[in-house]
Amino acid sequence: MSVRFGVLFVLVFIHVLLTSGQNQDIVYLQALMDNLENTPPNWVGSDPCLDKWDGITCTDSRVTSITLSSIGLSGELSGDIGQLSELQTLDLSYNKGLTGSLTPDIGNLKKLSNLILVGCGFNGPLPETLGSLTQLGYLALNSNGFSGPIPASIGNLSKLYWLDLADNKLSGPIPVSNGPTPGLDLLVNTKHFHFGKNRLSGEIPSRLFSSKMTLKHVLFEDNLFKGKIPLTLGLVQNLEVLRLDRNSLSGEVPSNINNLTSINQLFLSNNNFDGPLPNLTGLTILNYLDISNNTFKPSEIPPWLSSLQSLTTLMMQDTGLRGAVPTELFSISQIETVVLRNNELNGTLDFGDTYSNRLHLIDMTSNLISGFTQRGSRYSANLILISNPICTEGITAPYCNPPTDSNSTYSTPPENCFPSTCTSNQVSSPNCKCSYPYTGTLTFRAPSFSDLGNSTIYTSLRSTMMKSFESNQLPVDSVSLSQPTKDSNDYLVINLDIFPSGGERFNRSGISQIGFVLSNQTYKPPHTFGPYFFIGHNYDFFADASNRRHKSISIGLIIGVVAGGCVLLLLLIVSGVYAFCQKGKAERATKKNTPFASWDPDKGGGDCPQLKGARSFTFDELKACTNNFSVATNIGSGGYGMVYRGTLPNKQLVAIKRAQLRSTQGGLEFKTEIELLSRVHHKNVVGLVGFCFDEGEQMLVYEYVVNGTLKDSLSGRSGIRLDWMRRLKIILGAARGLQYLHDLADPPIIHRDVKTTNILLDERLNAKVADFGLSKPLGDADRTHVTTQVKGTMGYMDPEYYMTQQLTEKSDVYSFGIVMLELITARNPIEKGKYIVREVKENMDKRKDLYNLREVLDPTIGLTNELQGLEKFVDIALRCVEDTGHQRPRMSEVVKEIENIMELAGFNPNAESASTSESYEGKSNDRGHPYLKDSLFSYSGGLLDSNLEAK
Repeated sequence: MSVRFGVLFVLVFIHVLLTSGQNQDIVYLQALMDNLENTPPNWVGSDPCLDKWDGITCTDSRVTSITLSSIGLSGELSGDIGQLSELQTLDLSYNKGLTGSLTPDIGNLKKLSNLILVGCGFNGPLPETLGSLTQLGYLALNSNGFSGPIPASIGNLSKLYWLDLADNKLSGPIPVSNGPTPGLDLLVNTKHFHFGKNRLSGEIPSRLFSSKMTLKHVLFEDNLFKGKIPLTLGLVQNLEVLRLDRNSLSGEVPSNINNLTSINQLFLSNNNFDGPLPNLTGLTILNYLDISNNTFKPSEIPPWLSSLQSLTTLMMQDTGLRGAVPTELFSISQIETVVLRNNELNGTLDFGDTYSNRLHLIDMTSNLISGFTQRGSRYSANLILISNPICTEGITAPYCNPPTDSNSTYSTPPENCFPSTCTSNQVSSPNCKCSYPYTGTLTFRAPSFSDLGNSTIYTSLRSTMMKSFESNQLPVDSVSLSQPTKDSNDYLVINLDIFPSGGERFNRSGISQIGFVLSNQTYKPPHTFGPYFFIGHNYDFFADASNRRHKSISIGLIIGVVAGGCVLLLLLIVSGVYAFCQKGKAERATKKNTPFASWDPDKGGGDCPQLKGARSFTFDELKACTNNFSVATNIGSGGYGMVYRGTLPNKQLVAIKRAQLRSTQGGLEFKTEIELLSRVHHKNVVGLVGFCFDEGEQMLVYEYVVNGTLKDSLSGRSGIRLDWMRRLKIILGAARGLQYLHDLADPPIIHRDVKTTNILLDERLNAKVADFGLSKPLGDADRTHVTTQVKGTMGYMDPEYYMTQQLTEKSDVYSFGIVMLELITARNPIEKGKYIVREVKENMDKRKDLYNLREVLDPTIGLTNELQGLEKFVDIALRCVEDTGHQRPRMSEVVKEIENIMELAGFNPNAESASTSESYEGKSNDRGHPYLKDSLFSYSGGLLDSNLEAK
């Protein structure tokens, strides 16, 4: 009895100790710390409020704010956060090590007004409980890995001012209210809808907008939206920035867009808009207009453009413009950039006598300009007239040469002092003081200017930033801006260095305060820069990184700690016994479920592949299904080894690639193909049945694809004749396969070696994308590109990737464009020193039937009158092979275009073929089988290097 009473006393004592003190939030903060690493060293002591923990703000001894930016936090945010019932601000931005899903317990924070998790590593779906945060005014979850739909419950947040969900993996439609179900149309007080760079799809709901809304920014760029722009958008009279570019929107641009008289920036490019050019006469304060790469009806440059005297940037590439270029266009007082590439503008180009002195770029590449009149002093703008009649062979005028790099090399100059020579990791500030700056990048989503070389704009940016830091009493001595560039989404990206005052380093409190000013938009840049976000880097130079302060502890607390330690010790003993019991089970389960437990890193493959669904075969199993790898089942050989046809016990035909015994070539590619192919499941992607890593063997087991490669059929080796309908069906399937890899695979995958030998044809001529030996996944840290060694196949390779080593999804698009041209010409990309893109462009004449391409078309493609939609096919192919990635469409757009072409030609793009390959005037044979290609086990010195040496 006395023992039980003693235990009860200890437990009651601990409970009283932990809950009756002035600050009960210590319990929940300690629980949060258990799931986090790199918490501030001064998070010790019995009271976070009295002991002034870094990043913690209290009111009446309760935690009301947690702001911890850029301090290297890692781990997961546990549900204990929901117990801090007085919390009003939670900002954990710029800690990439914070991962896992956002706990639904976040919905318990009924007083939360700021939830800011910018630039972390969170993933998974957004919890519906976000809709319970009725006091929330600022919600910024951008630049994470969140997936799934936007919760409809967010529509309940009537006080919400800022909603930023951009740069995630969100998918599905935008939710709108329906009866008792809320939706985003209820957010009439919200000023910002930032949803760009996600995977949102469907039509933009008409009910989303109304005259009650007070929206200033609608940023929907780079998603998968389709359908028309809703007419209701024209009712949002306060709108200042509208970005709908890089989607699959179609139809005419609504005429009531002209009613949005507060618009400064308007981006409608890279969609499928048709009909006449929109009349924007009413947008008198418009600065930036980009309606490039649409299918508007051919027309002359509208006269109303010259009335937009606030216009700095005009982007109308590939919009069907024709006729002469009006002189008045260059006299717009603020105009800086005019891009009218890929149109049919003709006549003599004349700037006139009064062209704007702000002009810095005029790009009229690929038009029909035949002359250039220059009046008065020499023009100072960068004029580009390449691929116009005026630039015939032998012309050496500057405007007939390749353009120079337009990116600025601006960097903040010293303030009337000489830069100091600093030690390692230190940087000399604009005030010439050596210190450890806080660094990051400022990204402006819709700047009103395009001349990045104008230093005065950065002077104004620095000035306003310093004033903001000073007014918020932050320990900042100076700021430096450098390397302004435009990325593929037309965002302006600037490197930012912030230097400390009063010493060489910031402390954690200073970093968190600066991060909060930038993450919650307390700092407002000059109007010309538009909406922005900041991504801070971890700050690794805290002076107290290794010094934890020790606090004096009361006797009562010591007693409590001792008692708690006893309980903890008991729990550890119980946990240890349980863990020991589970260890044997775990080891047996690991041995059974982890077939790569014996993976040998010396083979060149690194860690064990992470597999999802691929079957592990033993050597004996594959030996049996190939009759001991007999000669009769051998269907080819390559530098990596042999390929065999096998039959599994379930009668499934497979192709087995067997690497040379003890060969180390292709170890990395072997692992890559297994990891990637085990994650992807799509009818237009070749299926990986399994693999063998047993008894020193490396083997990949694929589904057997009977009709070989697309290259075999185009060259005639397979005996299959491909008419126009069959070619469209094949290229649509291949496009859908690539779209799946880019948009739906998790993580997204860049193929890196798209070509006709890596597109396989099954018995019904369904296309399957194959060969993932060179592929690269896009992780959270490299969502826009991967910087990597150049690999691929010459002729198909993206020139931008070749020059910059930055691999993007648009690199696959370029290669796919080459495949499209190869499909209609049956010519190799490079043949007898001639490049297929140049051959098509030189023969093409848009004014003639079939674009005058009969001489380059494959004679077996069919009769001329059967090639309906060929012109549109060529148009989209040439868009795919534009020089720079941002000019190319996404694969989702390519799929939509090909579907439209098939419908135009009278074919159902979703219909399955009714017959097998035996009806296609020939049968496949083993000699043309895709698994004979060496590239499927290629290594870093493989196909690309051999091609380069041949050159």
